[in-house]
Amino acid sequence: MSEKGTVIGFIGGSGIYDLDGLSHQRWEKVASPFGEPSDELLFGELDGQPLVFLPRHGRGHRISPSEINYRANIDALKRAGVTDLVSMSAVGSLREDLRPGTFVIADQFIDRTFARQKSFFGQGLVAHISMAHPVCGRLGDHLQAAAAEAGIEAVRGGTYLVMEGPQFSTLAESRLYRSWGCDVIGMTNMPEAKLAREAEICYATVAMVTDYDCWHPDHDHVTVDAIVKVLVANADRARGLAGHVVPQLRADAQAPACSCRRALEHALITAPAHRDPEVLGYLDAVAGRVLGAR
Repeated sequence: MSEKGTVIGFIGGSGIYDLDGLSHQRWEKVASPFGEPSDELLFGELDGQPLVFLPRHGRGHRISPSEINYRANIDALKRAGVTDLVSMSAVGSLREDLRPGTFVIADQFIDRTFARQKSFFGQGLVAHISMAHPVCGRLGDHLQAAAAEAGIEAVRGGTYLVMEGPQFSTLAESRLYRSWGCDVIGMTNMPEAKLAREAEICYATVAMVTDYDCWHPDHDHVTVDAIVKVLVANADRARGLAGHVVPQLRADAQAPACSCRRALEHALITAPAHRDPEVLGYLDAVAGRVLGAR
């Protein structure tokens, strides 16, 4: 582990972890009491900084957004020691000025998913955690600076509408989301962001625009080849962004004091005498700091 105990995680597509200079690489299965994560975790180091990568859909893109075990993914990353998690995902644009190829460092979400387990807590141990500001502002600042260094067109701030999928929006839905003031639309960042907050992991999203959603008059003229070209270019930019943000996060002396790392401080509601011991066992990684389990 690095001097300040920072372990940087990346969750996204397979192209992200193909970083120049990544050493001591090893794939390792990390067991979770919440089931199977999407894949093994890739551990490595970049100039001595520990990194952990998780392919969100599994290598080969085997798992649809609705079938991802988000709880197992975040729990496994927590068990691997991850303190700062950068989420990268492909999205559609709901704004004319957010062109394909643009990166949006989103700071708000609207969660329209309905078929996913959204919390580590429930019967046996109830907790209510604040999601007013669902991403880590400190981490977002570093991503913004890293994008500028890498020459990547990135917009700071924006609302990410997370739909259930796997089908894309109807035209009426797309127009509705635009009327709500949403900026991008995707299928993967909820409940991921909620679970990262419950696990006291600093979390930020880089939403990589691939095309316009179906509201756009030119949507029907977009070809698969054009989208694939944007996806490939976005993967190259994502690697560039990752390479630039790592040294910034490593040098951040304020990281240990980040409020994200104390998100559970006053969130547990169930009285200690009424907490289910079996549930407490599941939460040894996620809530161990406040439960005294680790």
